Amino acid sequence: MAIGNIIRQRREELGMTQDQVATRVGISKPYLSNIETGKVRNPPSDAVLRALEKAMSFVPGELMRIGHLDKTPVDIRQRYESLLAEVQKLHTMVEDKGGKAAEGDEEIGKLIAAGVVVPVINSVAAGYPHHFTDLDYPPGVADEYTRCPDVHDPQAFAARVIGDSMEPQYHEGDLVIFSPKRAADSGDDCFVRFGPPEEGTTFKRIYQDSEDTIRLQPLNSSYPAQTVPREQITGLWPAIFRIQPVRGD
Repeated sequence: MAIGNIIRQRREELGMTQDQVATRVGISKPYLSNIETGKVRNPPSDAVLRALEKAMSFVPGELMRIGHLDKTPVDIRQRYESLLAEVQKLHTMVEDKGGKAAEGDEEIGKLIAAGVVVPVINSVAAGYPHHFTDLDYPPGVADEYTRCPDVHDPQAFAARVIGDSMEPQYHEGDLVIFSPKRAADSGDDCFVRFGPPEEGTTFKRIYQDSEDTIRLQPLNSSYPAQTVPREQITGLWPAIFRIQPVRGD
C-alpha cells in the first residue's frame, strides 16, 4: 500500500481531520492532502515522517521505512523483496511440523548452510571518520549482500574495511558483520557513526573511559587514539563476525 494511503487510513481510523494532523505535524493542510493522494513528487522528509508517526501513534520508524523504500530503485527493491520471500519460505518450512518430504529437508539444509542474508553497506574507514552513504535505502536494503551463519540479529549489516589502522587483526578488504541488536561493551570492536558536526563513520575498538567520553582506539600502534564526547556518537554497533580471504589474488 502506498504511503499516502497508509497515512489517510490511519487518520480516518483515529477520527482526525487533515487540519488536526497538519497542525500537530507542523505542515500545511494542502501538503498533507497531497501526501495522502500521492501528488507529491518525492516522499516526505524524514522529519515530516517522524512527526506523522508521533501524531498518529505509528510504530517509530514505520513510516520512514516505507518512505525510504519508495525512494529505492525498482531493481534494488525487487531484489530485497525476493530475499525477504526466501527468508519467509525458510521460516515456513522450519515451522511446518507436519512436513515429511525429504526434498523439503534438503532444501532447508541448503538454505541454512548458505547462511543468513546480510546487507553490505558502503566501506567503513579503519582510519579516521569516513563519510558514507547507504543511498537512503531502508534498513536491510543494499546493492550487495553476503551470507553468514549463526547471525540472529535481523538488523545485522556488513561493511568492508578500508585503511590499516585496525591491523593486524583486520585488513583492508575484510568484510565485518555488525549487530545493532547487541549492546556494545568497553573493549569491543565497533562500527561507530558520528552525528553533526563530524557526520561520518569509523571502525575502532572502543573504551568507555568516563560516563561522558568514549576512546576510539586503533589496533595499529602507528595511529593515535581519539577521545570523543558520547553525545557526538549516534551509533555504536559491535562486530560479531569477520570474513576475510585466505589468500590474496
